[in-house]
Amino acid sequence: MKALRLITSAAAAAAIVFTLTACGKSKNVVKSQNEAVEITLSWWGNDTRNEYTIEGVKKFQKLHPEINVDCNYSEWSGYESRSRVQMISDTEADVMQINYGWLKQYSPDGTGYYDIESLSDYIDLTNFEDKMLEYGRVNGKLNAIPIAMNVETVYVNKTVYDKYGLALPKTWDDLFAAAEKMSPDGVYPMTAGSKAMWLYAVSYAEQLSGKRILNEDGSLNFTADDFAAMIEFYKKLVDEKVAPQVEYYERKNIDDGTYAGTVAWVSDAKNYCGTAVENGSEMVVSDYTTDGSCAAGVGWYSKPATMYAISKNSEHPREAAILLDFLLNSPEMAELQGIEKGIPLSASARAYLESEGKLAGLQFDASQKMEVNNCLTPIDPIIENGSLIDAFTDASNKVMFDRASLDEASAQLVEDVNAVLNKQ
Repeated sequence: MKALRLITSAAAAAAIVFTLTACGKSKNVVKSQNEAVEITLSWWGNDTRNEYTIEGVKKFQKLHPEINVDCNYSEWSGYESRSRVQMISDTEADVMQINYGWLKQYSPDGTGYYDIESLSDYIDLTNFEDKMLEYGRVNGKLNAIPIAMNVETVYVNKTVYDKYGLALPKTWDDLFAAAEKMSPDGVYPMTAGSKAMWLYAVSYAEQLSGKRILNEDGSLNFTADDFAAMIEFYKKLVDEKVAPQVEYYERKNIDDGTYAGTVAWVSDAKNYCGTAVENGSEMVVSDYTTDGSCAAGVGWYSKPATMYAISKNSEHPREAAILLDFLLNSPEMAELQGIEKGIPLSASARAYLESEGKLAGLQFDASQKMEVNNCLTPIDPIIENGSLIDAFTDASNKVMFDRASLDEASAQLVEDVNAVLNKQ
């Protein structure tokens, strides 16, 4: 009996990323008595990710002509809201890329996604350390598998630091000392966008206070004094020209060394620092900044860079698991994806990349630093909630522009943070 095969049009590969586009649709289909099972795959990403994922689907279908895969993809903007609607209406993709925070948001009791552990006959879970799979377990159910791990990381333009005769910064004080030399030339020693600055300030305050921002039950552990320390720290960074206000942060200034350092996720190393390297700068992974009295990594949070889940409504979980195994563990997908989504956690994917000499570069260095550090704390997804970030930025701006006292702003920040936490 002839197997159903797929000829994917070239147009699919060139599809505009803002449009949800199906890949895997046949132009010429050989009909058989038993048609191929059809499943769907969704992800977010840029042109590069779209192209290699589509190519991966083509390779998968050559290996499994009995499975037809339709692809839905877009940039991050709109992906979550679209996925939310699909999950509410039970029309989500069989296999979907999800954000770590979605587990708590959409599957608080572990029933929001398929229990992947029950599909272990079709997906090789032995490729993953159990401590990594724990990130995807909710209420004892394996809702998702992390593709790679992530932590906010400090990247430094060593060429610029060498120019000023400065060692790479290790402590908060090092940054302010660097600003004294760099700021007359309009150069900032370190920069961060709004989310990174929020997490940067959290790490500072956690080191200062010796406690975490949240208790184990997810309730607020910080007081108004702790938030006041965060606001004062951010204000000092701005006032003493260590970093610009987050509203004026421009990533392109990393390219020419106007920003001599930045804080960004491991998975974003190339996106943030790649052009500076192309322009001749030596970009390096620096230490996680500390107060000098605690181990590097205290106050810094790790999380899955991104994850794959299977829909709880999938009519074809077996085929979905076979596709998921290919995406995570196969040499074909490892070859195409490389380290674009981070250094893969899958032992087989990593072994293939190592054999091909592809585990190298700034992102790999950042990943290695993350993996050997025992002081990093697994993040509670709520810490990344946009409302918390906005509340911190707003409170800080009120103090910086004399619209509120430090006591008033920090007290209001406690209220705003508790309001967000109480909604969970």
